[in-house]
Amino acid sequence: MIDTRPLSVPTFRRTWVGNGAAYFGFQFTAVAVPVQMFAITDSPTWVGLIGVAGLVPLLIFGLWGGAAADVVDRRKLLLAGSLITWVTTVVLLVQAVAGVRSPHLLLVLTAIQAAGFAVSSPARQAIVPRIVPEPLVPAANTLNYTASTAGGVLGPLAAGVIMGIWSTGTGVEVAYALDALLFTVTFWATWRLPDIPPVIPDSSEAPEKPSVGLRGILTGLRFLVTQPVLLLSFAVDLVAMVFAMPRALFPAVAQEQFGGGSAVGWLYSAIAIGAMVGGLTSGWISRVRRQGLALIAAVVVWGLAISLSGLARSLWLMVLLLALAGMADLVSAVYRQTIMQTFAPDHLRGRLQGVFTVVVAGGPRLGDLRAGATADLTSVSTSWVGGGLVAAGLAVVLGLSSPALIRYRPERDPEDDR
Repeated sequence: MIDTRPLSVPTFRRTWVGNGAAYFGFQFTAVAVPVQMFAITDSPTWVGLIGVAGLVPLLIFGLWGGAAADVVDRRKLLLAGSLITWVTTVVLLVQAVAGVRSPHLLLVLTAIQAAGFAVSSPARQAIVPRIVPEPLVPAANTLNYTASTAGGVLGPLAAGVIMGIWSTGTGVEVAYALDALLFTVTFWATWRLPDIPPVIPDSSEAPEKPSVGLRGILTGLRFLVTQPVLLLSFAVDLVAMVFAMPRALFPAVAQEQFGGGSAVGWLYSAIAIGAMVGGLTSGWISRVRRQGLALIAAVVVWGLAISLSGLARSLWLMVLLLALAGMADLVSAVYRQTIMQTFAPDHLRGRLQGVFTVVVAGGPRLGDLRAGATADLTSVSTSWVGGGLVAAGLAVVLGLSSPALIRYRPERDPEDDR
């Protein structure tokens, strides 16, 4: 079962509870904003613009937030980013109660909220190796991913119940209010963190003084391109998401193969359900030393499971195979995060976490574009099945092209600390 040893560390336990509440609460806003936008405009195009409004600041401030996490106290940066996110949620509640009905205001608030998340996200992940012993980092990351996945499954379901109980207007207001309320738990957990000042490296380790500007970001990128282990771990993630993310095809498949209805909901939930189950049965993850090889194997399983799910003609078989892909995705995500956190020196960890945030945010969106465009040029089945096979094949090619990732092991054996 899942390794819960990091929860014995009080600081991590509070942070985990706070993050879990934030993940769950954010899903209410993630559902309420498009529902409100469609109610105002009656236009799917406006709803689609919400994703664009959130992506651009995420890319920009994700990199800046990573650079800032290496220069300022990470606790203070977390508080600042969390404050921006919370205030934006409160403004969303106020505009809904006041009946403003402005699509432009919704786009602006979505962008500001994404900026707040992007500023705090690199610091939130970069503090993990500072608050738990290094052998427990994989287990801590697994707990974090499991909590976020559970929020991704349960949050939309709860938001749907709210929208079903109340009218659209009142349901949106209740959703915003619950998100704002739950986010106070995150404030409490962040406030209770100890000071986490930046680690000042000696001149031989880092001749340049850390900077929050472009120079600081470029320093992190220069380090990244010289480290095959990190570079390949990022590349493998992009391959998995760009070529084998079938999310954009779910509405068409649900309608054409299964007659619409609840089928689309099961397809959208399947990967997250598998990831949650994978997290709950993940006690073995911390005991694997060949983390690079395990990462590549997980991406291969992801690609093959996605490809097989595209061939399924039964909804439940398709959901089962997508869930298997979700379990593999959790494994790969944990090892990617762990390798980045333990391989990179602390004074560069924030900047690399910023790049990681951009990759994680941008990969699935590029995957949506790839899947949709390929389906229009060929067919839905070709886009779905072929994408999974390409991802699995490219993961093998990347692993064999440079043995650094396959050979990677953490410097310390977790068994030595037991």
